[in-house]
Amino acid sequence: MTYVEINGAAPDVEALHRAATRILGHFTTMQVRGGAVAGLDLHLRRLREGSAELFPGAEPAADDTIRALIVQALRGEPDATVRVTVLAADEVMVSVLEPGADTPPPPLRARTIVYERELPHLKHRATLGLFHHAAEAQRAGFDDVVFTGRDGLLREGSVWNLAFSDGKRVIWPDAPMLAGVTMLLLRRELDVPQAVRPLTAADLPAMTGAAATNSRHPAQPIAAIDDVLFPDTPALTSALQEAWRRVPWQKIH
Repeated sequence: MTYVEINGAAPDVEALHRAATRILGHFTTMQVRGGAVAGLDLHLRRLREGSAELFPGAEPAADDTIRALIVQALRGEPDATVRVTVLAADEVMVSVLEPGADTPPPPLRARTIVYERELPHLKHRATLGLFHHAAEAQRAGFDDVVFTGRDGLLREGSVWNLAFSDGKRVIWPDAPMLAGVTMLLLRRELDVPQAVRPLTAADLPAMTGAAATNSRHPAQPIAAIDDVLFPDTPALTSALQEAWRRVPWQKIH
């Protein structure tokens, strides 16, 4: 199941060429279940704010327009993975793919690397560094990568946010990074103590659990980062999963 539309129409060769070669753009990816999305309002806000920053002076596509484009591209499919990409101020591409698996894969083993995304608060199309470093980590025997900055602060994974536990509270790293929709929803719904504070690799041994969060997996366990093991990750992922069950899903139309 793969459908692609640009501004509500099947793209021709010229439109596909622009989509493939135009880098100045941004996107958001969401899981659709029963015609609803967790945090749809946050996805729409991300698109508005990204357009305002990357295409200043132009009017961003209205929320109702984005909703209508998603509904049309879904073609009645109740469950799917949907990516909305703003290629230009007046050009929106909607891609519909198979729904992501709802069960998390095995725990990740990640390594840290110094890497800072450009405009880290935006989910933009400049993703080469993310996937290159993830692939390098896999060739070195890891599953994925955790980015730290030149300031030493832990930021995010390749395509996910980080959550930790120190045995008393859930801790979210405070650093320049993308505020993922799933992370924001979990913060809103958690009923256990939590904090947002700067973390470095030196803080990892004090953490009892670690997890990765994104739209596909709200509570992906992390077994280890570098040579630091997290013995109580199941307690953290259990708390995150319980919070995720409380997240309201919003109908697209």
